Amino acid sequence: MVDLAVATADGSPDHSLTIRGLKVRPVDVPLEDPVVTASGTVSSAPLVLVDLLTREGITGRGYIFTYSPAALLPTARLVQNMAAMIEGESVAPHDLDRLLQQRFRLLGAEGLTGMAMAGIDMAAWDALAQARNMPLAELLGGACKPTPSYYSAGMIDEPEAERLIEKSLGMGFRAFKVKVGYPSVEADRRIIRFIRRLVGDEFELMIDFNQSLDAPEAESRTRALASENLTWIEEPLLHHDFAGHSAVRRKVKTPIQIGENWWGIPDMTKSLAAGASDLCMPDAMKIGGVTGWMKAAALAGAHGMPMSSHLFVEVSAHLLAVTPTAHWHEYLDLAKPVLQRPLEIRDGDAIPSDEPGTGVDWDEDSVGRYLVD
Repeated sequence: MVDLAVATADGSPDHSLTIRGLKVRPVDVPLEDPVVTASGTVSSAPLVLVDLLTREGITGRGYIFTYSPAALLPTARLVQNMAAMIEGESVAPHDLDRLLQQRFRLLGAEGLTGMAMAGIDMAAWDALAQARNMPLAELLGGACKPTPSYYSAGMIDEPEAERLIEKSLGMGFRAFKVKVGYPSVEADRRIIRFIRRLVGDEFELMIDFNQSLDAPEAESRTRALASENLTWIEEPLLHHDFAGHSAVRRKVKTPIQIGENWWGIPDMTKSLAAGASDLCMPDAMKIGGVTGWMKAAALAGAHGMPMSSHLFVEVSAHLLAVTPTAHWHEYLDLAKPVLQRPLEIRDGDAIPSDEPGTGVDWDEDSVGRYLVD
């Protein structure tokens, strides 16, 4: 990629960028495998594509996952409404974060507001890395090194488990996550043991309850599954029940994993204070984009807590490469159908793109195909 920086008066390169505007497009992307959970089914990926346009001609890109198509157009409109707040500002992500946090202090930077801000933040970091002609991981002071990745599946029956295990093994994965939360713990155990027979004892296996249990059932099921050689048990309770997760954690030997639903650093701080989990897995969008992730990585490092990613596979590969306690990269590729170059998985590892930026670049023909009016 050509370095678009201009020279300053003393001849040194000037990498500064100024925001010209935002281009925002809602798309509803099909999933290769719909994700069935105990809390609902995700049958497609409603994404808001965010292009941050600069006066210097560099375009930064990011996307937002709205989970439900019902939230797609409102989120896209919200992002577009933020354009006027940042036009003319420098592409300085920390400063932009402070500006938007201030503008939305009375409303709060959670929910759709926080998601919109994070989409802009990810696009800003992408633009900045392009201007420096560096991959994001290098801009953040690291290297584009691989991170172990696991294949993430929904609630599946035995034939589907065989198909997805074969698919994941063919891609080189050495770890697999399955969603549980069936009407009985016997049904949970049945699919866990079926998968274990397919992959063997050395294979890493995680389970995710997707917040589907109440406190007594969470304690009962996690204790009943403690002998199943699981890497972790994820979100047995409602995500904000930090005290409840702490109580479960104290009574079960299998590590408890939460964090994908932390809304920014305040939630993470409360969770850590409560001792709610052994592990954490922030979501790059909900934690506050790249800017929020780096703050979260510092907190996890200070607490010695292994930190994994949730979704956003392209940018997460870069972020884990600079995370002191990097643990696992989750592979559930939502944006693949609208990207020119999907994330590379090599021998079960997530490989950050070595192109300048985050590696997110749209396949415009596909974007047009999935565009939502």
